[in-house]
Amino acid sequence: MLLSTIFFWNNRAFEFPCGFVCPTLLDIASITGLAPIGDRFYPDAFEEEISIKETSISWDKKTYLAFINTHMGQSDTPVSTSKHIAFLMYWLSACVFCTPSLQALHLQKKICLSKLLLAYLYSSLDEASESLFCESGPRNLYGPLWLLQLWLNAIFEKKLLLTSSFFLVCQLEGARLTTLTPRKRSIENFSKYV
Repeated sequence: MLLSTIFFWNNRAFEFPCGFVCPTLLDIASITGLAPIGDRFYPDAFEEEISIKETSISWDKKTYLAFINTHMGQSDTPVSTSKHIAFLMYWLSACVFCTPSLQALHLQKKICLSKLLLAYLYSSLDEASESLFCESGPRNLYGPLWLLQLWLNAIFEKKLLLTSSFFLVCQLEGARLTTLTPRKRSIENFSKYV
């Protein structure tokens, strides 16, 4: 569904037969639970508050396992500042956020992450769409394509007759939308989306 949808991405919106449709800030808030409002993020504002040298993060680890083994603490010990920043840096922010936004998150600043996520999604879709039409063929796609998948599930839920046996455990719409994504890769599932 993702690849076929990217073919319809045109000038910051999907051009479908019903008209132009695109993910909005309220869609992101609904799916992820991130607030659609918050302080404007200034990357330079947090540069001096926590020095990179103070965090004791080993920046030379090239794999998830090596990074985890280096920074994982003991199971019953409190999480230190450097461990918390390492977690935010590697798990939450490997592809989306820059180091200053990690510091802002760690300092519990109320920055509007939903705007950053939506901007990153748009940027990823622009590049993916351009790469599909290159002579050399498509490159590896990157970015929050999981968010696009959940948004598409929400938009086309009734049209594609997507069903789920989801029981409301939390108030996050993204949790329910995740269950609508077909788990089996089959011709039948693919043909539903084309």
